[in-house]
Amino acid sequence: MPNPDSRLQRFVLAHGFTQTAQSWAKFEALLREQIPDADPVPIDLPGHGNATTAVGDLWSSADYLVEHGQQAVYVGYSLGGRVSLHAALAHPEQVDALVLIGATAGLDSAEDRRARRESDEQLATRLEAIGLETFVDEWLTNPLFDGLTDQTDQREDRLRNSATALAASLRSNGTGTQEPLWDRLGEVEVPVLVLVGEQDHRFRALGERLVEALPDATYKVISEAGHSVHLEQPTYTADAIADWYRLSPQLQAR
Repeated sequence: MPNPDSRLQRFVLAHGFTQTAQSWAKFEALLREQIPDADPVPIDLPGHGNATTAVGDLWSSADYLVEHGQQAVYVGYSLGGRVSLHAALAHPEQVDALVLIGATAGLDSAEDRRARRESDEQLATRLEAIGLETFVDEWLTNPLFDGLTDQTDQREDRLRNSATALAASLRSNGTGTQEPLWDRLGEVEVPVLVLVGEQDHRFRALGERLVEALPDATYKVISEAGHSVHLEQPTYTADAIADWYRLSPQLQAR
């Protein structure tokens, strides 16, 4: 439903794999502090939290996100960043701007995509075999999450998901199933902020590539952070979004 107060800028928050809309709670409060006219709206992606829709491909996940988010600035982390990028291409009239955190426009080669699909299928099968709790504990040992601690890894929130739904997300919304979007980034005409962690070397390179391909993009590296910058350095991340928002003529002209 559109925001009844037109003075507020809606910020739709799209989480990463194994997270839920509740994972944004602390960051949501910081965003409100930094941007007084912000109206943050966290949304459960298909296969996560309280989302009731069946998991389709990334385009259908983008449709679902926009259906529930409406016109807004879309802030997406990892999986949520990839879904938000699809939303900007499929629903440009609804996306005022994008913030992509640790995101990619896909794998270039068919061979890399095939290998990633096989890897995600193995991961989904293991998830179904060992159950959610053991899987989440294993998932959090991924080097991508080395910067998280017991206080910031949001383990309990991740356990609100179901193994079956997360396995479906892996199979349908993984990077291996993603159509590479690099050649379409020129179609994204809205302002984009690309955020990456200083220690997230893989996604720093992907972030630089995104900025080169997008018509109106800003690149920001968050110091002393890895992949999950909004969890590891939430204040600095909220500050970076607020600074970009205030300095964007297109957004301030609304």
